[in-house]
Amino acid sequence: MEPKTRAALIELNRAFYTRFAREFAQTRQSWPPGFRSILPYLQPAFNLLDLGCGNARLLHFLYAQGWRGHYTGLDGSAELLALAEGSAQHLAGLQPRFVRADLAEEDWGACLDLHGGHEAARPDAVAALAVLHHIPGARQRAGFLAQVAGIAKGVLVVSTWQFLAPRLRTHILPWQAAGLSPEAVEPGDYLLSWGQGAAGQRYCAFIGEEALAVLAASAGMQLIETFYADGHEGNLNLYGVLRRGSRE
Repeated sequence: MEPKTRAALIELNRAFYTRFAREFAQTRQSWPPGFRSILPYLQPAFNLLDLGCGNARLLHFLYAQGWRGHYTGLDGSAELLALAEGSAQHLAGLQPRFVRADLAEEDWGACLDLHGGHEAARPDAVAALAVLHHIPGARQRAGFLAQVAGIAKGVLVVSTWQFLAPRLRTHILPWQAAGLSPEAVEPGDYLLSWGQGAAGQRYCAFIGEEALAVLAASAGMQLIETFYADGHEGNLNLYGVLRRGSRE
């Protein structure tokens, strides 16, 4: 993917979450069923890093299940982070940290204070829910996972949106609607509408089980479990649980 196209896609999503942050957060108040399935992987983590934390929905879910620990949430939207910080003030006994970082940029990890890479400072678990499909470029997605592999002591839990189901295909827009040509993007890249009257536009890559396995292997990680959950048919999201590979 050409740098100019990649920059345009990053800006497209950045503009979306700036404009629709509050409305988007309103659609992310309840907990999807998949959260119950990933709970056993995240609940033991004393240090948790939540990449693409949005309005901190995952934090509120974990808190309701009795989780107490050190939480750091990263997101590229200042508006969503402000909502997250405001709601987290009501979580007694927690002092979550929220940091602005655009995960689609290759230097996103520079904002983390890992004390020189010491083992004790690294998160016990990392969540990256609904993040991978917003990172333009297969090479960049593999690079993102490789960075996470160098950070996490334990598991990485990811989810990717399975938006090619028949009832969701109506959200697919022609690339010309964003001023781009289909030839400029990579196979599996889509422009999706959001909201009433298709007022919002977002870039998403379709990442199924095979593509997720390829990404994990290229990043030196082991894909130890995958499953589908959420939505009316129980297959709206693909979840994956990854660990650092033995070659490290």
